[in-house]
Amino acid sequence: MKCPFCGKENTRVIDSRPADDNSSIRRRRQCDECTKRFTTYEKVETIPLVVIKKDNNREPYERSKIESGVFRSCHKRPISIAQITALVDEVENIIFSQEEKEIPSSKIGEIVMDKLKNLDPVAYVRFASVYREFKDVNTFMSELKKILDHDDSDNR
Repeated sequence: MKCPFCGKENTRVIDSRPADDNSSIRRRRQCDECTKRFTTYEKVETIPLVVIKKDNNREPYERSKIESGVFRSCHKRPISIAQITALVDEVENIIFSQEEKEIPSSKIGEIVMDKLKNLDPVAYVRFASVYREFKDVNTFMSELKKILDHDDSDNR
């Protein structure tokens, strides 16, 4: 590892410990030349993921896009940031466990909706209305009816 201070390549690890819930390793290093210390992190390399958009364009996967969509749908709902983060983590686990290099945005949207439906029905309808591009009130009402019918069958 090259020293960020003097650029020399003779550095050594003086301490290692787990970081980020054991998903990475934090290493303290010291340069043998200038004796300065610095920290590095080691993580498992994930498969780069490409998202296939509705118009068949492809773009790199960005977690922040899922986070912002979920965050907007949960606006003014009794849902904590920790719950939103956990939901996005679950979505990512599903996506990356498929070990595909490309995934349609529609599949990501369906996974998000499935998770939101269990978290908060209002957030689910908000997300679905944007994601499914409801064109009129009837389409919106149809989706609400599905949720209400599902809730009624659960309460029997």
